[in-house]
Amino acid sequence: MNILCKKLKTRYPIIQGGMGNISHAELTAAISEAGGLGTLGAGTMAAEEVEREIIKVKQLTTKPFCLNIPIAVQPDLHKVVSLVFTHHIRVVSLSAGNPAPFIEVLKEKGVTVICVVASVKQAQKAEKLGADIIVAEGFEAAGINSSFETTTLTLIPQVVKAVSIPVVAAGGIGNGAGLLAILALGASGVQMGTRFIATKEAVVHPTYKELLLKSNDTGTTVVGRSIGKVRRLLHTSYTETLQQMEQQGVSMDEFNEATNEVKHRAGAIEGKIAEGHLNAGQISGLIDDVPSVKDLLETMVNEAKEKLSHLQQSQLL
Repeated sequence: MNILCKKLKTRYPIIQGGMGNISHAELTAAISEAGGLGTLGAGTMAAEEVEREIIKVKQLTTKPFCLNIPIAVQPDLHKVVSLVFTHHIRVVSLSAGNPAPFIEVLKEKGVTVICVVASVKQAQKAEKLGADIIVAEGFEAAGINSSFETTTLTLIPQVVKAVSIPVVAAGGIGNGAGLLAILALGASGVQMGTRFIATKEAVVHPTYKELLLKSNDTGTTVVGRSIGKVRRLLHTSYTETLQQMEQQGVSMDEFNEATNEVKHRAGAIEGKIAEGHLNAGQISGLIDDVPSVKDLLETMVNEAKEKLSHLQQSQLL
């Protein structure tokens, strides 16, 4: 049995990314029900809102799910951590900050802890602190990204070599071939965000899904390099606005306001693509349908098995 599936008690070694404030119970529950690990993102939501979503997830599924806590930006950080215990959440992923103050506390309560990293050094630190699983995210990923700009293909084998706990790859994965490639690199599974947006259960504005379907290999844009706040977005008119702001010498506060969660919701949930941004990874160029979550996961796993069988029968292996 796959070690990641064994630890997470899932059928498939596929995890949903946190997705910040556009994360919602319906998609989280659907992914867990389909055999993956759904993830509810706490984002910058108040603890009361996070709790409402947790309760809704538990009403929709009895399967394991994860709560992602972005440490540096969560305004009710300690209250949200307390919700993990109140609602008996068995898996937590920690991102966007130093996980040291939280890993031991969570593990004492029997919580499986995932740490999201962008380098070998961060992975080794997380393992030393007691993390159970590492999610190593490459530069292909959507949204806020590391200034290291290390690609998934190069990051994963180095992290796998450096730690002894299971490694999950994030960034640039959205089909069965990608899943197989990641497993071949030594990882135990994958984490996906953008691909789950283009599913029937994703409660986002239809325009978001339509633009993902129309995207291509150059359909995403990186903004924020000029101020050290790297973010990968779907290329839209609002992305061009952000680029113009950078060219004119935008301040950190101005950029943060222009890319905050209010702007994210404006684009992703309300469909106001001239007023807010749409997070998207480079995998968007491969997305050409909007299946159910169940069909997506089954198709990915079957494709990975078929690709492996083909390789085994060819002269390559």
